[in-house]
Amino acid sequence: MLTGPLGHYILRPMPNKKAPLDLVFHALGDPTRRAVVSRLCRGPAAVSELARPFAMALPSFVQHLGILEDCGLVRSRKKGRVRTYWIVPKPMKSAERWMAERRALWTARLDQLDAYLEVMQEDEP
Repeated sequence: MLTGPLGHYILRPMPNKKAPLDLVFHALGDPTRRAVVSRLCRGPAAVSELARPFAMALPSFVQHLGILEDCGLVRSRKKGRVRTYWIVPKPMKSAERWMAERRALWTARLDQLDAYLEVMQEDEP
């Protein structure tokens, strides 16, 4: 650990690398990407089919696909001139597991609060 001239700690900047779960939540934070994931849950699709419902230029749409692919939510393969994408469930399961852990924690806390409030009501004159 480093200290500065006045004895204060100097914090080193964190590398600009996000954890896989951070990348998944970032990717799912955009409505276009969530819609693409929803569509791919029904089966693989070509870029042109995926882009059809969106009013945006193809290069912009392809950037969305790149973000989904970078975080591992989708994979693609090019055959001839057609690139096809499909869903990869593992990163979604990691996000789901993280949310389930938070849900369990908050359910337990709310149950404790409920029990405490019941005791408080019973103690009132």
